Amino acid sequence: MTPTLSAHLGNFAASDPGDWAPLLDRARTADAIGIDRLSVSDHVVMGEHLEAYGVPERGGVEGGKQPTGPDGIWLEPLTVLTAVAAVTSRVRLSTGILLAALRRPVVLAKTAATIDVLSGGRLDLGVGVGWQREEYEAAGLDYSARGRLLDHTLEVVQTLWREQSARFDGDGLHFEGVHCMPKPVQPGGVPFWVSGRMNDRVIERIVRFGSGWIPWGDEARNPAAHVARIRDALAAAGRDASGFQVEGPLPVVRDADGGIDIARTMENLPPLVEAGITDFRLPARVPEDVARGQEQLGPIVAAFRAAVGR
Repeated sequence: MTPTLSAHLGNFAASDPGDWAPLLDRARTADAIGIDRLSVSDHVVMGEHLEAYGVPERGGVEGGKQPTGPDGIWLEPLTVLTAVAAVTSRVRLSTGILLAALRRPVVLAKTAATIDVLSGGRLDLGVGVGWQREEYEAAGLDYSARGRLLDHTLEVVQTLWREQSARFDGDGLHFEGVHCMPKPVQPGGVPFWVSGRMNDRVIERIVRFGSGWIPWGDEARNPAAHVARIRDALAAAGRDASGFQVEGPLPVVRDADGGIDIARTMENLPPLVEAGITDFRLPARVPEDVARGQEQLGPIVAAFRAAVGR
């Protein structure tokens, strides 16, 4: 698995920016300068108890703070990726993460397959349960059952992608002789990157559905320390772990002026690649202008590719 470099596209804002065209400009820049993957986030609605984001027992991050208030603007991620697909040609498109259980599985299967077809097979779906009770309640769903709801959603979606005449019976849903077309371009369907901490439920979800892992909470600080556990679980289930992907932060080293020391940063990559990190998140905003993006990030992209043998 050749390591890749990714960036968050920024599909939310604390207040209405008035013009979202710069989002697509940043996507064009990322595509042009060689960034490999763009990620967008998901909130369907916001409640007013945002302190829950800092409560690990609720699915949040200890000490974390929600980046917007309840009236922050969150663009729907699959819609955003459709627009991004139309203005790019090579960069992969991903959700990090999609609250998949809030969508009806049959509609999610159709929507994701359509994006995959229109983008030429460039879609990855990072999925997770989220932390916010109000989103589940607004969708008429049981927040306490969110893990089971996510598993159900992923199972139904994969069934519709992989079976020509699909049949499903379980968790209150029954259908047979159902044809969901088009199928995704990617064999087996759009890859799921499962997000979460390294607990038994997340490990089981990864083994059942995952092509990748998006670390969350404390594990996001040092995901390499947990890759061996995933590989062992995949092997125990008879799955080949050689193509499994793991997201992690690019370990940036700063110089005396606060800029990125590119050479020293890239020196940190080999042990992380050896440990199993395959996708490195760039901690920088992609510029709207391609020339500026090439000037600011082009050397980092080039050095990254050289460091990982691309």
